[in-house]
Parts: sequence; C-alpha cells; structure tokens
Amino acid sequence: MKRVCPVCHTEFDGRADKKFCCDQCRNTYNNQLKQEDNSITYKINRVLKKNRQILCDLYTKAEKPEKERHSVQKDKLVREGFKFDYMTNIYRTKTDKVYYYCYDYGYYIDNDFVVIVQKKDYVD
Repeated sequence: MKRVCPVCHTEFDGRADKKFCCDQCRNTYNNQLKQEDNSITYKINRVLKKNRQILCDLYTKAEKPEKERHSVQKDKLVREGFKFDYMTNIYRTKTDKVYYYCYDYGYYIDNDFVVIVQKKDYVD
C-alpha cells in the first residue's frame, strides 16, 4: 500500500504504521510542531522579562534607594509598556494584600499608585 509523506508529499512503501518517508521528514515535522509551541512560550517570556525590567528600572531609580518599597503612578507603568495581565506568581498576605510578582520584583496596587518591592530571598 502506497502512502504519502505529510512533509514532502512523496509516495513511499513501508510498514502499515509508517507516517514519513524518511528520518529527515519525521524530524522536520516534529521540529515544526515544537516550534509552534516554543513561539508561544517565547512571546510570553518576552513580556514577562519586559515587565520585570520595567519594575527593576523604576525600583532602582527611586529617589530614596534605601527604602524597601517604592511608589509610582500606575499610568507610568502603562506608558513604559507594562502588561498587568502577565506575572510569574501571586502572594496574598494575612491582611489580604495581594502582591503580583514578575520573578523577583513584585508590586501591589494602591488606588492610582503601584508600590514596587523586591523579594531578596526569591530562590532557595
């Protein structure tokens, strides 16, 4: 029974369950599947890294660097290109304050302001 390779569209013979004419076509097919998955992950990671960089820049450029929390206007984050829908984790305190983290930099929203913090012991 002749079958057609889904990659190069050539006819080939072989076992009944064989899908590809050669290893190269099989590898090409599987690499294309992985590439689609990786492109989605790549785009999300790019947004997360940009969010972290924005938080880091605003945190380190604060007027009083010795403080552990720095407050900026929410609009400033939006102007910088910050996307509030992307974060790596969420932490809720005992008093029900919610911190959103992008890796080691976090923030919580206080009306029109965003308070930025840095988690020092992020990785164990």
